[in-house]
Amino acid sequence: MAITASMVKELRDSTGAGMMDAKKALTENNGDMEAAVDWLRTKGLAKAAKKSGRTAAEGLVAVKVDGGTGVAVEVNSETDFVGKNADFQKMVAGIADVAIGQSDVDALKAADMGGKSVEQTVTDAVAVIGENMSVRRMAALTGDTVVSYVHNAAAPGMGKIGVLLAMTGGDEAFGKQVAMHIAAVNPASLSEADLDPAVVEKEKQVQMDIARESGKPEQVIEKMIVGRMKKYMAEVTLLNQSFVVNPDLTVDKAAEEAGATISGFVRLEVGEGIEVIKEDFAAEVAKAVQG
Repeated sequence: MAITASMVKELRDSTGAGMMDAKKALTENNGDMEAAVDWLRTKGLAKAAKKSGRTAAEGLVAVKVDGGTGVAVEVNSETDFVGKNADFQKMVAGIADVAIGQSDVDALKAADMGGKSVEQTVTDAVAVIGENMSVRRMAALTGDTVVSYVHNAAAPGMGKIGVLLAMTGGDEAFGKQVAMHIAAVNPASLSEADLDPAVVEKEKQVQMDIARESGKPEQVIEKMIVGRMKKYMAEVTLLNQSFVVNPDLTVDKAAEEAGATISGFVRLEVGEGIEVIKEDFAAEVAKAVQG
């Protein structure tokens, strides 16, 4: 497979690796971006593996809590200007209201919203506002207490990042602190038990390959991996992370001291995982002039 300059740039941007290292990683892995990232990590050449958190689309995430049920809904638009549009914000708030009680995003799109479906409401808004829009994701959470938090709020209950936290005991103030922690740190799961086993195994294999590069014997490597995987779990699982409000405590320990048990969370960020083709400004102007 031909390795293009744009592929090399994408890998450099996502890992912090040098140009020649990025090109070699892609060449060694036949252009497979994920495999190239892992190759760089194995060789100690990647500063970070930024694969899934890239934000490349606009719009808003809205959160709504009704008793022990909370929902978060992502509605995308083409530009950030639409996210600031009062009509768009009103529509997103209405969609979040309808989302309470819906099972998934398909059910939400089909649900009634003022006499027509949510999907038709969005289609009609496209014609008025003049931009492509879509209801991309919805997530629901239930618990004894559900707390919501919005980061970079554009209007009440909606912004660039929406978080829901379910817990038993504790108080809303503590719940808000944990929700803010989730918005900032973006944990992969609640605990080790909730992590995808395939993701855990892949990380373990990468860490073993990194350790083998040091030339240490297998019995030493096995002991090293135990510590490295413990550190990995402390980085990616909410309950094992250092609490941003008090880094001397894990989130789990902070919850215990607050008399709370955290049972789940949802975090949606606008455009997460979507990649768009970026053009430079001159190219965009030239395209506009040509019609």
